[in-house]
Amino acid sequence: MFYGIFRKRKILRGAEIEDSIMTVTEKEKAIIETPFKRKGLNFIWFSIVFVLILIFLRVFYLGVMMGDHYSDIANGNRIRLAGIKAPRGKIMDKFGNVLASNVPSMDVVVISHDLPENLEERKSVIKIISEVLDMEAGNVEMALEVQNKRSIEPILLKENITRDQALILAERAKDIPGINVENTAIRSYENGSIFATFIGYDGKITQDEWKNNPSYSRTDYIGKTGLEKYYESDLKGKNGAKRIEVDSRGNTKKNLGIIQPESGKNLYLNVDEGLQKKIYDSLASALEKTETKTAAAVAIDPRNGGVLAMVSFPNFDNNLFARGISNDDYKKIIGDKNLPLFNRAVSGEYPPGSTIKPGYAAAALMEGIVRPETTVNDNIGAINVGSWRFGDWKIHGITDLRKAIAESCDVYFYAIGGGYGNIKGLGIAKMKEYANLFGLGLPTKIDLPGEASGFFPTEAWKLEKLGERWYIGNSYHASIGQGYITTTPIQLATHTASLANWGTLYQPRLVNRIQKNDGSVDHIQPEVIRSNFVPKDVMRVVREGMRQTVTSGTAQQLKDLDVEVAGKTGTAQFGGENKTHGWFISFAPYENPEIALVILAEGESGDRSIAVPVTKEVYEWYFKR
Repeated sequence: MFYGIFRKRKILRGAEIEDSIMTVTEKEKAIIETPFKRKGLNFIWFSIVFVLILIFLRVFYLGVMMGDHYSDIANGNRIRLAGIKAPRGKIMDKFGNVLASNVPSMDVVVISHDLPENLEERKSVIKIISEVLDMEAGNVEMALEVQNKRSIEPILLKENITRDQALILAERAKDIPGINVENTAIRSYENGSIFATFIGYDGKITQDEWKNNPSYSRTDYIGKTGLEKYYESDLKGKNGAKRIEVDSRGNTKKNLGIIQPESGKNLYLNVDEGLQKKIYDSLASALEKTETKTAAAVAIDPRNGGVLAMVSFPNFDNNLFARGISNDDYKKIIGDKNLPLFNRAVSGEYPPGSTIKPGYAAAALMEGIVRPETTVNDNIGAINVGSWRFGDWKIHGITDLRKAIAESCDVYFYAIGGGYGNIKGLGIAKMKEYANLFGLGLPTKIDLPGEASGFFPTEAWKLEKLGERWYIGNSYHASIGQGYITTTPIQLATHTASLANWGTLYQPRLVNRIQKNDGSVDHIQPEVIRSNFVPKDVMRVVREGMRQTVTSGTAQQLKDLDVEVAGKTGTAQFGGENKTHGWFISFAPYENPEIALVILAEGESGDRSIAVPVTKEVYEWYFKR
């Protein structure tokens, strides 16, 4: 019995021991596992806190540090600046006659941000616009699709629309979100065909021009050629703007104020409107009677270098470009073989012919090559060098320097330039030196874009470019203004003016003064390139020879004028068609010159040039006015 009881207790004891063992093991296990659970929870909490801190920092950065930036972007979608075009400065002649002004115009512009995103609505806009503006629907669609769809920058769709078109678009404004009519102004050029030579024209800014002028809007106008381009920074002005509040479709809800535009500055020229018209009309009339249709003329005031007139034939109407030239008109102008867009007065390069002789005469006197009384016997109308014959246009007989200028004796100037008999000659280096002194073969730096420099050769140039040495025949050709020499009409005009004023070479200027918005004026002072480079006694002989050109020489048509004129004719052969360029340079009155005039008739046939008759007509009008 006791044994049974003992056994039972033993068994129970063993169970208790076993339970005790089991219990100890689980506790130990729990004690061991608890740190790992806590670490996991800590990691999760730490991650949550870290993320919250990042979010807080991001919110702080966006809301505080970048708040103004994003506020501006938000306001850009709500508050916009609608541009107000600044009036472009006017261009006027010396007497205040308006040559270029502004007239109101309207453009259709696209704001891509406000265009409907729905495809059907977008197609409806395209249909309405194409019908109202008489444009191909495909072209309208292309113009809308290529734009940045988030941009609020106005992009030109069509310029210079009619008043009726503008009214229709205004009535249907709710049906065409993103399409606006913008008030602007276009240029109006008085007598455009007469003055386009130097005024040029302006037009809508192109993509490339806009990249180089980031301060401009995409719908601004910019000078393209002539004074419009050269003085762009003065003429442009500063655009204003209206601050407006718009809804999500770009409709104006409230006007918030105006920034007034500042108009461009006005240009007052040295140009005489009446003289410009007279030269243009006289040249046009003379050209109608000849085969040639290309010519140029420049008039300069020898007292200050001011350009009084500048003509180039054929010309073009710059109003066509200002109003948005049609494809047909543009093709007609571009396809004209006589190049109406080409300003021959500053960009045309021509052999000067005998108009260069007065400068060479001064050089020969200064270098001691000849004296005023030195004579050459031109008894056969040519000189012979070996088997080569260098002809003259007639037999002049015994000729001194003044007569050589007056009658344009080539033989005399062959001797002066290349040497002949007991006259050693200047040589090409000296001829170039003195031609440059008189402004030939070098840019004048006139206030116009696109000026050509002309050209004067050297011995080294010929050897390098043509692989030939310089021959005496090259010097003979150069001595009468032919061969490789080229000049521009504006160079010959400054050259002539320096002969008229006894040896002062001015930089030619079209603009005389610039008027600011406040009415104050900046006067452009005459700029002397060089002066006193020819002694008075030398200049007197040269001028006397030029006066004799009119009294007894090659321009006797002018001797019955009421005003005394001095001048020099010139004929320059070119090409292989037996054609010549006919020149006449002159100044008047002889004693106290007020005007120096150059006339070029390009590519004439025959011996009679229109240059002298045109000069006579101009002087008759100018001095009787």
